[in-house]
Amino acid sequence: MSDTKWELSGFGDEIDADPRVQAAVMRALGANYIEVRSAWGTNIVDLSEEQLAELKKVLDDAALKVSAIASPIGKVDIALPVEHEVERLGRALRAAEVLGAGYIRIFSFYYEGKTPEEARDAVIERMTALAKRAEGTGVVLVHENEKDIFGDVPSRVLDIVESVDSPALKLAWDPANFVQVGVKPFTEGYEMLRPHTVYLQIKDALAATGAVVPAGEGDGELLATVEAFRDSGYAGFVSLEPHLANAFELGGFSGPQAFGVAARAFAKVLEKAGVEAS
Repeated sequence: MSDTKWELSGFGDEIDADPRVQAAVMRALGANYIEVRSAWGTNIVDLSEEQLAELKKVLDDAALKVSAIASPIGKVDIALPVEHEVERLGRALRAAEVLGAGYIRIFSFYYEGKTPEEARDAVIERMTALAKRAEGTGVVLVHENEKDIFGDVPSRVLDIVESVDSPALKLAWDPANFVQVGVKPFTEGYEMLRPHTVYLQIKDALAATGAVVPAGEGDGELLATVEAFRDSGYAGFVSLEPHLANAFELGGFSGPQAFGVAARAFAKVLEKAGVEAS
């Protein structure tokens, strides 16, 4: 075991809608952090001030800190005005302030009826506006590569972060999402994107079908990626986003079970790489 230690986190709402259950499971897995996307079935950007305060109390009672606000910002079409997502980002920034999160996950827009080349300028305009809104807040926006948005393949992800060129916009790395758009994540993306990557999301997928599988069991090149991040001196978060619920629906909601499977699978990858996450 090396002396490399990363901070374990995870998407709480994949466990249960109730943040108390989310917190209990994350603590049982040995995590000190949680990534917040929704609570009580309500998206983080739609929570009231009262709900944010209650969520903060729940997490404080469990001695859990928040690694990131998993916002839906940028998961809209570029046909909407720039101000639409800038305004919503304000609510995500408020959630980050209340919950003490240093990162907010965002996306780079759908572009229905257009080619990526036709959509590019509108995307860069919107991503720049979002980054400017975050500058000076102490919060860093992390772009998640996801299928069907502009920044789904490494070359366009790099185009976004280099064109916006803001200290408030960095990258989250999601290997399964790369697999689902035909990319070999480590082979084709690591060298290009590592200088801008500050946050790791952990899920894996099969290239043949796009199906999400536990970490290390798909084509996401998880071990090679973890070893490379280890060797590069990465010292940040690894956030579990299993997306395994469908495989575990046996007559009832079993989010905690699927989450446990995902956590144990990733723990095996970390063990092989000599990395500790807690």
